[in-house]
Amino acid sequence: MNAYVPILVLGALGAAFAVFSLVLAAIVGPKRYNRAKLAAYECGIEPTPQPEGGGRFPVKYYLTAMLFIIFDIEIVFLYPWAVHFDSLGMFGLVQMLVFVGLIGVAYAYDWRRGGLEWD
Repeated sequence: MNAYVPILVLGALGAAFAVFSLVLAAIVGPKRYNRAKLAAYECGIEPTPQPEGGGRFPVKYYLTAMLFIIFDIEIVFLYPWAVHFDSLGMFGLVQMLVFVGLIGVAYAYDWRRGGLEWD
């Protein structure tokens, strides 16, 4: 049980800091509300009315999100490989080259098909 005490202390400190920050912001923060502050943020563009059943988003939004997730996961896989690069040897190098090559082929395919165009 003694091994978990530092983890519990760190978690308690983090939670206390989060609660303290929220309470302090509510006490010290400005209280002047107006219509512009209460409106939903739309990047400076007036929001357009949506149909009753909700609007349809173009598929391009979902494709961009999927591309971001794929390349983000690639970077997450590169970190442990870079940390243990010396101990993996030639096998680790070849496996990572294959992995990066496959991701590169997918990237080139998507680039060629116009998935990265912001029309």
